Amino acid sequence: MRSGAAARPSRPGGPEARDGGAWARSAGQGNSGAQRRPAARMRNAPPLDQAARRLPGPRLTGLGGGLFCGAAMLVLACLDQLLFEASLTVYGVLFLPVAALTALWVRRGDLVTAPVVVPIAYAVGLLVVADGDSGVAGRLVGLVTALATQAGWLYGGTLVAGVITTVRKVRMLRRRVAARRRSG
Repeated sequence: MRSGAAARPSRPGGPEARDGGAWARSAGQGNSGAQRRPAARMRNAPPLDQAARRLPGPRLTGLGGGLFCGAAMLVLACLDQLLFEASLTVYGVLFLPVAALTALWVRRGDLVTAPVVVPIAYAVGLLVVADGDSGVAGRLVGLVTALATQAGWLYGGTLVAGVITTVRKVRMLRRRVAARRRSG
């Protein structure tokens, strides 16, 4: 809709004349019936459902999901280092919601990437919080030790991402089958 359309007179060959003036009427009223329907549904929905609808629903590509997850785990690892003196348990607990968000926010076409990028991102952030001597070899030994001793968090986050992506994939396939049945 254009602003100021109601104040402008209708031209003989303009869009108002071609569609019987419906464009001018809808612009002049400011809200049509199509705009009122979603608001009515929102009023009848439970409060938790309303809050969930207001949350952003970004759709990340496979690469974007990996970058999001890796960057989030790196930032959380730095915060863990500063606030909790590199607690591996805190890092593992923070990993679970990041894994879930990554699996929820990845695009439908890239669902298979979420369970792959989540463990890689865990290892990226673990470089910051893993105990190790100075030098590259000491850091690698600390990383391998932390991966071995904290494997439960790694498996848990990967499982969360895998379950979420599997559920999303099944729902997507069911919608396709239902759409085919309706059309054919």
